[in-house]
Amino acid sequence: MADLVSVAVDAMGGDNAPLEIVKGAVDAVNESSEVKVYLVGSETVVNEELAKYTFPKDRIEVVPASEIIENAEPPVMAIRKKKDSSIVVAMNLVKDGKCDAYVSAGSTGATLVGGQVIVGRIKGVERAPLAPLIPTIKGNTLLIDCGANVDARSSHLVQFAKMGTIYMRDVYGVKNPTVGIVNIGAEEDKGNALVKETFPLLKNCPEINFIGSVEARDIPMGAVDIAVCEAFTGNVILKTYEGVGAALLGEIKGVLMKSLKTKIGALLIKKDLKSSLKRFQTSEHGGAPLLGLKGLVVKTHGSSTAKEIKNSILQCITFTQQDIPAKIQEMLGNTTESYDD
Repeated sequence: MADLVSVAVDAMGGDNAPLEIVKGAVDAVNESSEVKVYLVGSETVVNEELAKYTFPKDRIEVVPASEIIENAEPPVMAIRKKKDSSIVVAMNLVKDGKCDAYVSAGSTGATLVGGQVIVGRIKGVERAPLAPLIPTIKGNTLLIDCGANVDARSSHLVQFAKMGTIYMRDVYGVKNPTVGIVNIGAEEDKGNALVKETFPLLKNCPEINFIGSVEARDIPMGAVDIAVCEAFTGNVILKTYEGVGAALLGEIKGVLMKSLKTKIGALLIKKDLKSSLKRFQTSEHGGAPLLGLKGLVVKTHGSSTAKEIKNSILQCITFTQQDIPAKIQEMLGNTTESYDD
């Protein structure tokens, strides 16, 4: 039990809570013997869901929490006032060292605020970025930041690149991952003031493999392993990515079901098409980590099903075993005090 990776899961957060959250936790402990899950939420409701499944009883524990933070609530106020909410109770488990990681499909704002206020930033980290993996034709690209820091400075983006390098190298095994700054052109003199100021800093950063600017259209082609930007740009890229993907999938399905001829063709390619499209499903990659915190905080889609919850829990194992927070602190040094505001 001492070697298990412990994950606090917000059982009440998300569109499909607690049904899919509980099922995802059960699937995680049934698939891996290296993890223990603490389901945080209404004790009665969560236990009723758990009663439907078979799993190792010593590897799922229910932690009571009487309140829920809704998506519409102001995050800062909710974190301060709802001390017994599933989000706050779960994050305190990480802060107090009882759990290594936190996973939630609930309020993004509350998760971002709670991560910085409750779990706290690592000494030396100026801002904690949200960093999802997005699928490309070559594999995956880490998009950092996609929602946590809209008004970032050049020093923040440099740290994002460094933290992203550690994450892709040690969690996903990408040797010497390439880093690009999201820009409106490939030339070094292109971009807004932030990009122009950040470019030379990344170029002269020995800890990363910087290859220059990357345009948004090149990200799906796998141009870089890590795409660095401030959160406004990152979120626009992410949402456009998701929208175009859904539209294309709908178009493909429409064409394949159009006539008897296309339906026969669909049957012939169904297996290969399903295998190819599987790589582009967000549920395959788990959630987005909030990097730079003293413990791991993972935010999954609000509409997450059990599969994405399971994969979000399982991704915490490698992150914890590789001791990513310690590696981030070592790379960034101890020149800046940690922020808890």
